[in-house]
Amino acid sequence: MKTITKFLLLLAISIMLLHQTSAEEFKGKELMDKVCEQTPEKDLCLQVLSSDPTSAFGNLQEFALISLRVAAANATGILSDVKMLIDDDNLDPAVQQGLSDCKENLLDAEGQLEDTVAAILTNAKHDAQIWLKAALSAIDTCDASIPGNDDILSVRSVEFRKLCNIAVALSKASLAKNK
Repeated sequence: MKTITKFLLLLAISIMLLHQTSAEEFKGKELMDKVCEQTPEKDLCLQVLSSDPTSAFGNLQEFALISLRVAAANATGILSDVKMLIDDDNLDPAVQQGLSDCKENLLDAEGQLEDTVAAILTNAKHDAQIWLKAALSAIDTCDASIPGNDDILSVRSVEFRKLCNIAVALSKASLAKNK
């Protein structure tokens, strides 16, 4: 929890410090509509970005950071569920082992999201893409370690993938803008 708190604090400070787009660029709601139109989950993208009050004046980089914050919160929620389920003595030992493996992968995914934020803040957007893909791979590995696909973790991991894919699209849009 301490890591996520630091991560969210860093993210909040970063968002406040980032207002570096020129006057002729789209910003805020207009930009949000344009970029979310290009994401795989337009409605979710709009919902995520609109959930942050700073998005009214945001640019692509800020939008990417907002989406990462929401993805990190989702990963933390999944991790909490996994930790709770691991302690269930009624579960099959193979499922408990899968949950333990999943927990390690989720911890990796949280770290990779933090690395993504750092890459975006330093304009290393290619690195951001790599870290986001690693986070997506970690959640895939987590899912594969637990039998079945109708459990609560699988449902939540689908949302995590969608959130990461939105961050990927926003990061790519930001990268294209800077070419």
